[in-house]
Amino acid sequence: MVTVQVDIHVKRANKVYHEGDIVSGVIRIECPNEFKHDNIMLTMEGNVILTLSTKNVGVLEAFYNSIKPIQLTHAVVEISNGGKIPAGITEIPFEIPLVPRPNKVMYETYHGVFINIQYKLKCDIKRSFLSRDLTKETEFVVESKKGITDIATEKKMSDSSVKFTMSPNSCRGVQRVESFLPSFLIQGVINSTICDVSLPFTGELIVQKTTTPIKSIELQLVRVETCGCAEGFAREDTEIQNIQIVEGDINNDLKIPIYMIFPRLFSCPSLITTNFKIEFEINIVIVFQDKLLVTENFPLIIVRK
Repeated sequence: MVTVQVDIHVKRANKVYHEGDIVSGVIRIECPNEFKHDNIMLTMEGNVILTLSTKNVGVLEAFYNSIKPIQLTHAVVEISNGGKIPAGITEIPFEIPLVPRPNKVMYETYHGVFINIQYKLKCDIKRSFLSRDLTKETEFVVESKKGITDIATEKKMSDSSVKFTMSPNSCRGVQRVESFLPSFLIQGVINSTICDVSLPFTGELIVQKTTTPIKSIELQLVRVETCGCAEGFAREDTEIQNIQIVEGDINNDLKIPIYMIFPRLFSCPSLITTNFKIEFEINIVIVFQDKLLVTENFPLIIVRK
């Protein structure tokens, strides 16, 4: 049996493109023997894929049954209308302009649980009925190049720092296994709750006092995905990443840096549309050695500056 390997290689090593760019590269075909084909087609597609968790199917059954991908961009290019591919390695160049469909907006690439925004190149090599057709897909990344140009928004970003205090009286998220709540005081600052996705999330906190030793302090990045229509909306919170910034008990009055990189693909600029929303939150989680868990939540607005 003759094995034919097909790959799609884009020219940019990071695979990052912007609206209006030319997506270029080569289709690489490797085969031990010459073979015939009827045509070679290259398709570029960008889709928003929405799904609902099983617990929301009953609530939004009409939406769930009629849910379809939202097509953001689509283009088909005929690479060859038939011929032969010689034995060895053949590289066929291609170029496709990256433009949205009419009345559509090209959102940034995002991999979520219930919302996915993906851009792909697909190569189809059609062969005779005696041979199996060949297909290969590869994903590339789309980022916004417009960024923030509004001076008022820039100023709002610079003024969006938040000071916080965590104590038994202030914390809203508390999980405990005992009725006793220890005395503690933790103060800190979030440098900005309006964050540039390409820059780290930063701040600092100080443990002023605690009667119960601390086991760990963690940063938890959460995505809030909302899918919906006229019948209603389904909102789901899921964790993206969890970073431990303190392990074990810590001396009082010691400044602890808060630092988190937004993960590529799993985070994107905050997005609110008619059918879906992508939002983000940060949780600062204090875990005490007696299994007490205290959480402070901060909604974020993520942008690309």
